[in-house]
Amino acid sequence: MIPKIVHYCWFGGNEMPDKVKRCMDSWHENLPDYQFIEWNEKNFDVYSSAYVKEAYENKKYAFVSDVARAQALKEYGGIYLDTDVMVFQSFDKILDHRCVFGFEYGNWIATSFMACEKNHPALDIFVSSYEGAHFMNADGTMNTTTNVQRLTHILEGRGLKRNNEKQEIQDGIVIYPIEYFSPYDYVNCIMEKTDNSICAHLFFVSWMSKKEQTKKVVKGLISKTLGKNVLEKIRKNKEG
Repeated sequence: MIPKIVHYCWFGGNEMPDKVKRCMDSWHENLPDYQFIEWNEKNFDVYSSAYVKEAYENKKYAFVSDVARAQALKEYGGIYLDTDVMVFQSFDKILDHRCVFGFEYGNWIATSFMACEKNHPALDIFVSSYEGAHFMNADGTMNTTTNVQRLTHILEGRGLKRNNEKQEIQDGIVIYPIEYFSPYDYVNCIMEKTDNSICAHLFFVSWMSKKEQTKKVVKGLISKTLGKNVLEKIRKNKEG
């Protein structure tokens, strides 16, 4: 059974923006009987491995968080949430499972939400995938392989079919469709929330460059004013 613990990460020491605080307000509103644990420099060793040390020293805190969240779930069990996740209803209905993940767009497995029991085998493999790894490549570039890619490939090895359908694979891992935990279409900047939606990753993408963040805002305005189909046509014309 998955314990009622919510883990989240905040590295770098900066004050949380108001939009992050609004997301976290939704956690406390919908999860009043859950324990919340923030992982930061005070309780996570940012020099615990070469990968974490290199990411931290380059101020790539999202990649530090990738390792911290995996270790937290392995050691304690519970639910991990990115700080830009909005919660709509309680997670109680999924707690009887051993391990829960959800699809996001592109049929990848999201890491903005993850839930599992303590010491689940999938998290052992996830944590181990960082052992011996480096964030900085030999040529001085950064290893920007995402944790989404890592986790998806790990689960494919355990029977995952990338079809956005609910499925149970090895070791009691249950995968839910997009609408449950990732109903925000970050490609077209459209929220596609349903009655089944428990939470949504809003993709504040603080790790993006200012140019990329500006493009995201423009895409959102186009989607809201002209519609998703218009944005898709613009993208196809550009690609053509």
